[in-house]
Amino acid sequence: MSQEIILVTGAAGSTARTAIGILLEQGHRVRAMVRKLDARADKLRDLGAEVVVGDLLDIVAVRAAMRGCSVVYFTMSVSPSYLEAAANVAVTAHSLGVKAFVNLSQMTLSQMSETETTSSPQQKQHWLAEQMLRWSGLPVVYLRPTAFFDGLFLLHAAKSIRDDNAIRLPFADGKTSPIAAADVGAAAAAVLANPGPHVGKVYDLTGPQSLTMTEIAQEFSGALGRTIHYVNVPPQIWEAKLREAQQPAHLIAHLVTMGQLHRENRYDRMTDGFQQLVGRAPISAAEFARRHAAAFTPA
Repeated sequence: MSQEIILVTGAAGSTARTAIGILLEQGHRVRAMVRKLDARADKLRDLGAEVVVGDLLDIVAVRAAMRGCSVVYFTMSVSPSYLEAAANVAVTAHSLGVKAFVNLSQMTLSQMSETETTSSPQQKQHWLAEQMLRWSGLPVVYLRPTAFFDGLFLLHAAKSIRDDNAIRLPFADGKTSPIAAADVGAAAAAVLANPGPHVGKVYDLTGPQSLTMTEIAQEFSGALGRTIHYVNVPPQIWEAKLREAQQPAHLIAHLVTMGQLHRENRYDRMTDGFQQLVGRAPISAAEFARRHAAAFTPA
């Protein structure tokens, strides 16, 4: 196994943790960059990763973390500073001459341009970051997942599923093909382990089915053994609840836009990108519900 070092930023995030675990099992050397030392960082160290602490907005810290690494996986949570972080990582990767730069973005970008954009500041920054990476001349692989099961259901619907057997989201009858964060991590690991054949390619990543929320509720019903129904929440109520929960304004704007795009059926897309990279089908809505049954089941 090659002893070249793979740097993973945002290493405490869900896709990064999965990718790191797979790469370490395969015998790769992984350097995990985290913002702080906590239980998640301890777990990465226990797995065998080299853990380094640094802020992606500190280019000196980014350079220190990247020194000696041949491959970079750039991933970062939703943040108003995403574009600055992307620039720091890209500039440093170019300066140090990395062999591959794997960029985690989002599928909405395939429908964006200078004249066609969205209301999400996060999606706009992702699009600008991809343009910067193309101009940089770096050997980039672009991973563009659709909406995550984890974000939609573990963060925003788990409580209502537990409390009153309802998925409450502002998606109307729009179809969507969510993918599990763990599957995105598996796709990332497949590229990071052997990036050469993938450089310059774009992989749109979706789940195995494009379904309405009512159909996803039916899938959850079968998996959880009780009837789950979908409640279409008015967009204004959805936004108000996010504000009541004191979510950051940048995140609220992104989530509100996602709701709008779902209602416009912009997430009704299917690809075989995951199958190409991993060699199996991504997990379904029913399988996701089964794997996370504890989160959806009343105490």
